Amino acid sequence: MMIDFHTHTFPDAISEKVLAKLSRLSHTKYFTNGSVSGLLASMKAASVHYSVNLPVMTSADQVEKVNSALISERENLYRQGIVTFGGMHPDYENYKNELIRLRQNKIPGIKIHPAYQNTDIDDIKMMRIIDFASEQGLIILTHAGIDIGIYDHNYTSVAQILKIIDKIHPQKFVLAHMGNWGCWDDVERDLAGAPVWFDTAFAVGAITPDEAKSGTPYLTNNLNEEDFIRIIRKHGADKILFATDSPWESQSDYIERIEKMPLSAEEKDMIFAENAKKLLAIR
Repeated sequence: MMIDFHTHTFPDAISEKVLAKLSRLSHTKYFTNGSVSGLLASMKAASVHYSVNLPVMTSADQVEKVNSALISERENLYRQGIVTFGGMHPDYENYKNELIRLRQNKIPGIKIHPAYQNTDIDDIKMMRIIDFASEQGLIILTHAGIDIGIYDHNYTSVAQILKIIDKIHPQKFVLAHMGNWGCWDDVERDLAGAPVWFDTAFAVGAITPDEAKSGTPYLTNNLNEEDFIRIIRKHGADKILFATDSPWESQSDYIERIEKMPLSAEEKDMIFAENAKKLLAIR
């Protein structure tokens, strides 16, 4: 089985517009049209059995509307192999009721994106969301590290994440981009081995620029294979989740990239599926 723990889709009416904007900001190429049908086509080509869809709430006003749409689509998406998370925004006031509603409607987790939400992850508004979501048994997946399109400030530094772990002890806490994108020395020194999961999204190998643009200073900042494997082994392969950040990576290419690495068959089994199956309760 193959499970991609970090993908994104957008409504058909706006998907191309959203991708064009994000591509301009990050100077990176996208590999699907951003729609559900585009993700499903990518999954079929790559032999991915399940993909986790992660909504990003850029305003508090989106929370109920977007989550309601995802709740209504949950069963149909799951039948097609898409596990959808809900989303939360730090300025949304009724966060407790909304997190309970997500759990009651069998949504397994939430995505937060401190950079897009202009709020540090150790802000009290974020911390209370993480705390209550964990109390509800929800998976909390956060963007972690520098954002390639918003690189003036790290809203989820390793120090901030360690503060969350120390004060809240979230039970199902997933850090995207191998713990802290672009801050690899901090990850290896201070975070690897902590009681959290890392996902592999947009973290290793060459980044594909959009039309040879090079405006961002971070296009060469992904991990190389040697450092990637060393961090995996220090953190523990049982806490690594295969993820691509589709549409920002090709699922087929990313699978091949990791398949070719000198990891053991047991390590690859855990990374590609077994760890995600346990977190998502997929049999």
